[in-house]
Amino acid sequence: MPQYPSYTYAPWSQLHATLNIMVDGAAKNSTLITLSHWPKSGTPENLKADSSTDIVFEYLNAPTMHVPAEIVTGDHFDEDASLGIFALLEPEFALENRIIICGAATAGDFATYSDRWAARIAFTILALGDPSVSPLDKTIFSQGYDEMCADLFREILPRIKPMIEHPGAFQELWQPEDSFLTKSERALANGGLILQEFPDVSLCIVSVAEDLRTDADRARARRGDTPYHPMAVHNATECDRILTVTGNTYALTYRYESWVQYISAPPMPRADLSPLATSLTAHEPDGLAWTFDGVDAIAPALRLKNTDGAEVASAISPNEMIDRTVAFLEGADAAWDPYDHPGEEPPVLLLPH
Repeated sequence: MPQYPSYTYAPWSQLHATLNIMVDGAAKNSTLITLSHWPKSGTPENLKADSSTDIVFEYLNAPTMHVPAEIVTGDHFDEDASLGIFALLEPEFALENRIIICGAATAGDFATYSDRWAARIAFTILALGDPSVSPLDKTIFSQGYDEMCADLFREILPRIKPMIEHPGAFQELWQPEDSFLTKSERALANGGLILQEFPDVSLCIVSVAEDLRTDADRARARRGDTPYHPMAVHNATECDRILTVTGNTYALTYRYESWVQYISAPPMPRADLSPLATSLTAHEPDGLAWTFDGVDAIAPALRLKNTDGAEVASAISPNEMIDRTVAFLEGADAAWDPYDHPGEEPPVLLLPH
């Protein structure tokens, strides 16, 4: 059996000049190698893959690429970062369970799945990091962001192996998310959600007959943005621009795949939707304005909001909204390039605290 280096997790904010491997984030001053699909991450070309966890496995299987660092770190907490760090800490076990681990990372980052148990592992990690439902000590969530992430990694990394070996034991954590997904998939099957694709502009229209969220779902940010579970839709379309239509309320979003360096099937580059926002605002009553989060946001959305910042219904009909969106995207230029290019210096990326 190959011999793998022995690694220890440490919070990046405490490393100072300690040599380290950065997983699913941006390199720091003492980072020797970055294993991340983040924009302009500088990850070596021969290791690149769709998720950061996939990249970690590529690294484990490329001993000539191994660097003399004993510390592995991450600069934000999520499913992909947790699973990638875990794979470095437990390489033998991880390699034996690579498919489900990478499946869980994909489920967490891209809201797609092929193995429902992999999705449930992602749901479990998400729930542990969600202060509204997590059974962890609530003081973890009252700290600054970096301290919170460090404590979440310390708590969750030791739990990942049991999640993989006995996922049913964590049902109380993954069940609510799993039920919401099932409800959304049933709605897609019975006409409660109707999809219409415009593949030339990688746009999928999701027409929603009813809001499928419960009050608990609305309280959790990762599930509160759409009236359906995104996995149900993402598993049914390859389009990376999603226009959700609920009556006369609309949200045009870019999927996460178009923010990162997505290798297996690079999505259509993002266009800046700010001119579309300006154009749409001209057709609304005074006091209402369309806003766009910005092309460099992780999963930006175009929405209509009132002066209080609340999302509201539009004066524009669904058919007109669809026509305007398609026409704009047909003529829009690319405005985001996350991929590394030789000779470029990686930018400083701000974390979504």
